[in-house]
Amino acid sequence: MRLIDRIPIRSRVAFGLAFLVCLLAGAAFGALQPADASESLAPHAQGDDYAGPERCAVCHEELFNLWQSTRHANAFSSPIFQQNWHEIGDEFECLSCHTTGYDPAINTYEHEGVTCEACHGPLQSDHPIDPMPIRADAELCATCHKTTTDEWRASLHGQEGVQCQACHDPHAQQPKAEGVTELCSNCHKERGESYTHGTHADAGLECSNCHMFTDPRFGPPVEGLTATGHTFSVGSQACVGCHQDSVHTRDKILSLSGEVTELSNLEIEDLQQRVQENAEVITELETQSDTRLYVGLAQGGIVGLATGAVAAWVVSRGLRVVEVEEAEDQQEDGEEDQD
Repeated sequence: MRLIDRIPIRSRVAFGLAFLVCLLAGAAFGALQPADASESLAPHAQGDDYAGPERCAVCHEELFNLWQSTRHANAFSSPIFQQNWHEIGDEFECLSCHTTGYDPAINTYEHEGVTCEACHGPLQSDHPIDPMPIRADAELCATCHKTTTDEWRASLHGQEGVQCQACHDPHAQQPKAEGVTELCSNCHKERGESYTHGTHADAGLECSNCHMFTDPRFGPPVEGLTATGHTFSVGSQACVGCHQDSVHTRDKILSLSGEVTELSNLEIEDLQQRVQENAEVITELETQSDTRLYVGLAQGGIVGLATGAVAAWVVSRGLRVVEVEEAEDQQEDGEEDQD
């Protein structure tokens, strides 16, 4: 009898079924798994999963290279964030902005830093056939940059609907111009002709030095919140930041600016006439000063002579009284001796 004939039929059926199930499961798993996930350009197997920035770099290498040195890329690893985060007790809420794919229900995240999918969402199964969905306006930025967007809403930029992306490159996180002044000049073609704008521009200051001034920070921001200057308004603190020894209030600045503006509108002949008038006034004052000096000397001499004469008379009178008293005393002494 063969060995297989000795195995009960039920055991053979159970073995066959288990083998068939494992075979079918292995075939299905092999069919769904790409040969090399890092090099494959096929859509992600599950559209709701986070693929990671390296997956995006397969097609968007230039944007990936711009991104990987930005603050977004290093939002979690930044020493400033790590220090401030540990000081407040490693609050998980902070990870919603400093990581990608954060799940508040179980306090886990998919990737450190703000990656592509933090703004564009998880890789969709129909990409790149269809573009990744994104809401390119300030509401997207406000999910993390609340302080900045609140300031922006209060500004004229916010009221006019000038969105963040109009000035900022979201991938490189740099202004869309070589310098701040060049960026502002894209819309503000004619810079102000006032004294303030003219002298500051001549000194080499950028628009942001005054219009985005914030008090200097000497340590990490408190709980990640700090002023960013996106109201674009110039307050007295911006002036005091440079003119500490001369100007302390905005009213004084406006007063000085008005005086200088008034002088700049005068003609050269008017200025020369004012100089001549002032010179005549100075000469007259000097003459009056000399006259007062001589008059004062004469008056002092007269008063001195009178005072000196009185003093001499009083002293001489006193001497005479003393001499008479001494003579009378000597006479009385003589008479007593004769007696």
